[in-house]
Amino acid sequence: MASIGVIRGSGALDWDVDWRELGDNHTDFGDGSARPVIAEVGDREVVAMARHGEPHRYAPHAVNYRANLKLLERHGVGAIVALNTVGGIGAVAETGALIVPDQIIDYTWGRIQSFSPEDAVRHIDFSEPFDGGLRAELLRAGEIAGIRLHDGGVMGVTQGPRLETAAEIARMDRDGCAVVGMTGMPEAVLARELGIPYASLSLVVNPAAGLSDSMVDLDEIRAVSEQGMTKIAELLGVFFQILEGFD
Repeated sequence: MASIGVIRGSGALDWDVDWRELGDNHTDFGDGSARPVIAEVGDREVVAMARHGEPHRYAPHAVNYRANLKLLERHGVGAIVALNTVGGIGAVAETGALIVPDQIIDYTWGRIQSFSPEDAVRHIDFSEPFDGGLRAELLRAGEIAGIRLHDGGVMGVTQGPRLETAAEIARMDRDGCAVVGMTGMPEAVLARELGIPYASLSLVVNPAAGLSDSMVDLDEIRAVSEQGMTKIAELLGVFFQILEGFD
């Protein structure tokens, strides 16, 4: 049975398991953000990666996404669940909501989007950026756990590390984005190049810029993130028990 990869962002997952490190974090594409760790969670072997490093130190635009994905591939993961903290734009994306997005609009720039060398262009189908089967399993786990998940929505991915302007969010709303984050790309497309099924579980931690009467409060964002990660840990515990396929 293949391991399942979990890429976490801001916030820790509170599982009562013994993690052990998996070798170093060096690849042909440079060093990953941190050494992957592995543990048995429920009925599955889980390989976890801290996207921003341990401790948290790499801004979204500075993450070595290629190295992180190569490390997960090296350790034989059969699928990846990416955890993303996001701002809410659409009506369903209220603070504290959990979204399983089905589409991406990439607003980033300058990030390396492929493993291919400059002299060997490779085109891949990215019509559906998130794996449908993996998304379905996450939604099924939510039903079993009694945790509400919103099925679908467009994730807008911005450059960061600054938060967006109100005008930028208004444009993203017109573009049809439900949520906004900074780390979905190029992570999703690199997983597709490697042939690893990939899905996002997105936690809405605040209304996006211009959609609230108050300024963005980073302390409130951290508090919502901590509460949400408790719920995510519970959900994934069920997910690992019921997951079928991806071996």
